[in-house]
Amino acid sequence: MARVKYTDKDVSLMARMMRAEAEGEGQQGMLMVGNVIVNRLAADCLDFQGLKSIPDVIYQVQGGNYSFEAVQKGNVFYNRARSVEKRLAKKNLDYWREHPSKYSLWYFNPYGDCPPTWYNQPFAGQYKQHCYYEPQANTCEGAYR
Repeated sequence: MARVKYTDKDVSLMARMMRAEAEGEGQQGMLMVGNVIVNRLAADCLDFQGLKSIPDVIYQVQGGNYSFEAVQKGNVFYNRARSVEKRLAKKNLDYWREHPSKYSLWYFNPYGDCPPTWYNQPFAGQYKQHCYYEPQANTCEGAYR
């Protein structure tokens, strides 16, 4: 059973985002980013309440900006999804979860050391250039589904 509901269009959209955000970190890095996307949809808490679909997550605006930098800056995000990224996205949507993104709702590339918190959320771990952050204990049950 899939972790969240999705369509073929959702797979392509998510694949484009995974590639745009983490292509330089290989397939594992793209899976980490994909996991955060799925976690945000499944969580329904904190900054991610009321998100009902993959497009809701990808195009979410917070503080006047898109949550994902790639949407704003364009670049690779607006290229067609390739089969390898679609396969990875489907893997995320169906079952894949791994540390440090396993329960993470946030990630970023600090171009330096990962801070111990990000928006007051605890550091979960690092994969290559991206730092991953989980919600504080007892603040978001949905992130652990």
